[in-house]
Amino acid sequence: MRKPQDSDNFTITSSEFAFQNHEKKKKAKELLNINLELIFHNQEKEKREAELVIANKELAYQNKQKEKRAAELILANRELVFQNSEKEKRASELILANTELAFQNSEKEKRASELVITNFNLGEAKSNLKEHIQEIEEMMFITSHKVRQPIANILGLSDALELFAQSPEDLKESIRHIKKSALILEGYTKELTQYIEELKQNWKE
Repeated sequence: MRKPQDSDNFTITSSEFAFQNHEKKKKAKELLNINLELIFHNQEKEKREAELVIANKELAYQNKQKEKRAAELILANRELVFQNSEKEKRASELILANTELAFQNSEKEKRASELVITNFNLGEAKSNLKEHIQEIEEMMFITSHKVRQPIANILGLSDALELFAQSPEDLKESIRHIKKSALILEGYTKELTQYIEELKQNWKE
């Protein structure tokens, strides 16, 4: 049979045990809440890490695209520089070609002017040549007809005097001189006629 003092001690111990259990449950509940909070934070952290990995991948992809675009831009700039160089080269060649063409046109105009002057001078020369030919033909006509006619008369008269004259020796001597002069004159006339004919032929050629 227990004593009253033992009953009081038992009551105190039970109360203390109940309090301790209550505190343990409270601590366990707090610890559970902390664990839940920690799990939530860890999940959020993992979520953020996953988002960060995705963002890094996207950033790496964008960087690669930027590098690709930069390389394409460098090639495009090089091509543009080359095309500009070719354009400048073609422009220089075109300037030289235009300068040469202008020079050739100037030379053509100069030659055309010279040709006009030459044709004009040639026309005048032809006109002068025609006049000279007419003058020569007139000279040949005079030489062949007007000059030779009296020569022929002198020669005929000389022949008649030699055949029919019964004059002194002096007369015959004079007639011989007349005939000799006429023959010389005729030779000159033929020579002159031949020379004028050759000159006329040379001018025609």
